[in-house]
Amino acid sequence: TYPWPFRGKVKVMHDGIDTRVIAPNELATFKLPSGPSLSRSDEVITFANRNLEPYRGYHVFMRMLPKLLQERPNAQVVIIGGEGVSYGKPPPGKTTWKQVFIDEVKPHIEDKDWARVHFVGNLPHNQFVSLLQVSTVHVYLTYPFVASWSLLAAMSVGCAIVGSDTEPVKEFIDHEHHGLLTPFFDQAGLADSIVRLLNDPALRQRLGQEARKKIQFYYDLHSICLPKLIKWVDFLSHVRS
Repeated sequence: TYPWPFRGKVKVMHDGIDTRVIAPNELATFKLPSGPSLSRSDEVITFANRNLEPYRGYHVFMRMLPKLLQERPNAQVVIIGGEGVSYGKPPPGKTTWKQVFIDEVKPHIEDKDWARVHFVGNLPHNQFVSLLQVSTVHVYLTYPFVASWSLLAAMSVGCAIVGSDTEPVKEFIDHEHHGLLTPFFDQAGLADSIVRLLNDPALRQRLGQEARKKIQFYYDLHSICLPKLIKWVDFLSHVRS
């Protein structure tokens, strides 16, 4: 979209994912606010937004929960994100999008099942990585908008991912190769895709390995992105001199 005289002067470089740190860890644990710790032996479904809001599919994920919790009685659902608004409009009235959709779906979920839904707010980076490392299935949804850094982090960890079939996600995930994609508003399809992965450890492993390989090949900080940036800065310094 830049005017044509400038297009040849524009360089697009990703800032990079540190795949040495954001990596699989079979021994990882994550302590829930309620006390228990989760590990790779638990069935953990993760969902992450900077803030919990419709732009990033929070409403779709929440509306899917009654079906998922009923079908998976041992699953622990961990939802990461704040209560503000990063994109779009705030909800009507003095409330938050987080609470709007809790109020909508909670009456359809038994108390014993709701106890398996954990809101952990915004996490320090090391805890966020630990949570991804124990995730059995990670869910990422977004409107046609800039993809979240968290998607690439989940890929780098080797998560088995279910994403929305929207352009930002398809830039990184090929369906059935790096993860599974479902139509953004298809709540039943989202639940079915999550259950499919939960039931198929070999598929989870294959998709997670391919997702990590893609991040390492295109977006690794040390071998790909930082060298490109340094090369560009060196070029500019010679041009100026």
